Amino acid sequence: MVPYLNFNGNAGEALAFYSKALNGAVEFQQTFGESPMEVPAEAKDFIMHATFRAGDLTFMVSDCMPGQPVAGGSNLSLSIHFTDLDSINKTFAALSEGGTVTMELQDTFWGARFGMLNDKYGFQWMFNYDYPKEG
Repeated sequence: MVPYLNFNGNAGEALAFYSKALNGAVEFQQTFGESPMEVPAEAKDFIMHATFRAGDLTFMVSDCMPGQPVAGGSNLSLSIHFTDLDSINKTFAALSEGGTVTMELQDTFWGARFGMLNDKYGFQWMFNYDYPKEG
């Protein structure tokens, strides 16, 4: 399980801070402007997804789109990465009982099956299965 931190347009600044403070590094980073998604001009440089690692510590980061701000305490999700489709489908269905699905499980442009939900206790979950790469 990997914590997923959400920011209001300052994820890049936060990653620089965490890199210095935790003696770590950004392993992957993509902006909304680098994706095939249509985004407002002011969000093109926002971080769509980044992975940070410092020793055994790993967390992921993204900015929220303009008009969808997060507040402290509601800007953390628990991200689960799966190794097979059956497990992601079963776990998503089980955790969604009594909760609210915020993004149905679906195939994405980045080569994964992905979905999000808030469970019945109010916790935010992200589900990811990376399809095997060809070649």
